[in-house]
Amino acid sequence: MEENKHSIVIIDDEESMRDSCRMILDKDGFLTETAEDGEKGLSKIKEMKPDIVLIDLKMPGIGGLDVLEKVNDISPDTIPIVITGYATVESAVEAMKKGAYDFLPKPFTPEQLRVIIKRGLEKIRLSREAEALRNEKKLIEENFITMVSHQLRSPLVAIAQYFEVMLSGSVGEMSKQHKDMLSKARNRVNSLLDLINDWLDAARIDKGQLVEKFKPVSLENLLKNQIEFLKPLAEKDDIQLEIETPDIESTIMGDKETLEQAFSNLLNNAIKYNKPNGSVKVSFRENNDNIITDIKDTGIGIKKKHIPHLFNQFYRVNRNQDKKGKGSGLGLSICKKIIEAHSGAIDVSSVPGEGTLFAVSLPKSKEKKTKSFS
Repeated sequence: MEENKHSIVIIDDEESMRDSCRMILDKDGFLTETAEDGEKGLSKIKEMKPDIVLIDLKMPGIGGLDVLEKVNDISPDTIPIVITGYATVESAVEAMKKGAYDFLPKPFTPEQLRVIIKRGLEKIRLSREAEALRNEKKLIEENFITMVSHQLRSPLVAIAQYFEVMLSGSVGEMSKQHKDMLSKARNRVNSLLDLINDWLDAARIDKGQLVEKFKPVSLENLLKNQIEFLKPLAEKDDIQLEIETPDIESTIMGDKETLEQAFSNLLNNAIKYNKPNGSVKVSFRENNDNIITDIKDTGIGIKKKHIPHLFNQFYRVNRNQDKKGKGSGLGLSICKKIIEAHSGAIDVSSVPGEGTLFAVSLPKSKEKKTKSFS
């Protein structure tokens, strides 16, 4: 096939229609092939992967609508255009439903054919530009992730390590003033490292890659393990962690590692923004084909104006009672990405001064449970 020439396949059982379309398109510099029925047309499409295919609806054997249905499977980038002498609103709607890009009723003039081909080529141009931009964006993101991971994170890790060695006294005694200054510098570096790590987590969450790793996961066991791990943190402020044993099957299909990350973040927030002698309660319920995990705390709550923005990247709620430092503003954004990558949803309701409820909805596993999953 000649380079830079657009290719077109014409599928029509009328020889005069095939020949006239071919003459017009050849004259305009296109590479054209014809087929007198659907079966031969599909064979041509498979062989050429044309830019555009013109399809007559009424043909013996495999009809135009059947050809339309199969074009996308054979050559997804091909633009199908219907040409027919039986043009009705119903046939046009049906053709569009089957994947037709445009519709040209017979008889048509050479100029009308050129206009509709031009529209198809414009669609191809825009699609290719969009794909090129997507690929460029993906490459920039990958390069940026590599740069952040190696050229920013690695030196900061080294700096943080030097601070730890100096503060431990391994390189000699220093005054209290020097220790205080180094401690503040170390804390700033650690905060920056936390931000970088959170951003890298958010950038690396890819739904397609996660789905490939899906296995049966027991939400009950996962949350029990997380609560056991976080008990020492809760005990510092006498916060009670509870989990209700569910009376429903809590197994879902998911990626255990990222789900642990999401629920760990929600539980950490429930502890961090709680009140002394408060509580965090985890429970389960069903809603149609979904399992909903409720994480309810008795904390300081969130004002209504903040709720719509809570899952935005880098959005942080200013809490006067927050005595434990500021986060990166990425934690809840990461949670949402993980849950949505599992085809789930996360909702939040809160009453300032009384507490907050995060409800995580995840699809039930379609597989029958044959053993206990961690």
